[in-house]
Amino acid sequence: MLKQILESILSPYFDDDPEQWLPIDTSGTQFSELPLAELRRQCRDLVQNNEFAINAIENRINFVIGNGHKYHAVPRTDADSVIAEKTQAVLDDFIGKTHWHRCQQEIMRRRDRDGEVFLRFFSGNDGDTLVRFVEPDQVQTPPELEDRPHCRFGIKTLPNDVEHVEGCWIDGQFVEDSQIQHRKANVDTNVKRGLPIFTPVRKNLRRAEKLLRNMSVVAEIQSAIALIRKHGTPSGESIRRYVQSQSMQTPNNENVQQFPPGTIIDAHNGVDYQFPVAAIDAGRYVTVLQAELRAIASRLVMPEFMLTSDASNSNYASTMIAEGPAVRMFERLQYEMIEDDLRVMRRVIRNKIHAGHLPEDVFQRVIIQAVPPMLAVRDRLNEAKADEILLNHGVISPQTLAM
Repeated sequence: MLKQILESILSPYFDDDPEQWLPIDTSGTQFSELPLAELRRQCRDLVQNNEFAINAIENRINFVIGNGHKYHAVPRTDADSVIAEKTQAVLDDFIGKTHWHRCQQEIMRRRDRDGEVFLRFFSGNDGDTLVRFVEPDQVQTPPELEDRPHCRFGIKTLPNDVEHVEGCWIDGQFVEDSQIQHRKANVDTNVKRGLPIFTPVRKNLRRAEKLLRNMSVVAEIQSAIALIRKHGTPSGESIRRYVQSQSMQTPNNENVQQFPPGTIIDAHNGVDYQFPVAAIDAGRYVTVLQAELRAIASRLVMPEFMLTSDASNSNYASTMIAEGPAVRMFERLQYEMIEDDLRVMRRVIRNKIHAGHLPEDVFQRVIIQAVPPMLAVRDRLNEAKADEILLNHGVISPQTLAM
């Protein structure tokens, strides 16, 4: 009776797969840190070992980051051009010293893989800014504060405002929000921690990988044995002696025989060999595999060929048009990253201001702009004509057009 009660309670967390589902409360009030850590571990394992997950992550980096976002200090007036040049020099120095393009790639990878990214900032007396990544598992609430709702998940907020973050605990040490940037994904604003992008399709990724493996194994077995040759007159004992002479002995005194490709098996009349895999057409399962991969691609809002590297069913020019879903998704991700990156660049400039290398009114005299790589298939001639019209009517400046 007790077993039936437990099964009825736990049944929502299981299906045909033996893996237990993780109960997630999107309100962020009852979802404990341990299931979240296990979810990150599963998705990290996929990104490390599953070929389809790796391809998806790399393609998202290729399109969202590309050859890197460009950052420009644009003067508000012609009189501010000198201060804009000094500000640009500060940005270029920071981008060069921190290898910011590589940082962007890692930010994108971590954001998708872990559902969140923690960046910690350090500033020296010279105003230089250092950026270091913090692992999500390092951010945990101290045991003595776990019963306080505004301190859960390693994030401290105001007691009555979960969106006002005061800081977090890193390896047990409290770090103020001014020294860290937390980028989270796939959750609402009032949820303290993010969710990995593969959370709803991690089983699809495993099934796709296993299905591909099984298809390959079946094909390998089918092609390994060329034929079975039956001997009409010799006795079974003579056949056994022949087979034994062709085998080798293991350390456990067991006779084994290897079957390289093109193996011919000898048998006598009294034995009938059947090969169940001979009736299996592994190619039929390609359709099933494609269905699994389409489900994964749907979650990522990506064309199937970006997940499989098979362009036979898609045309790049038709999928990467300005109105295409993938382009809209990548553009949205680009501008989310730009919003967070500009906060980093402004922090870099403020540190230089505090060190006395830039004037206090920099942000009143200079605008910091970021330009991501182009996504959609471009018609440069028509774009140039449209830009010329906007420039002649004073809608855009020559500096903006150059960028």
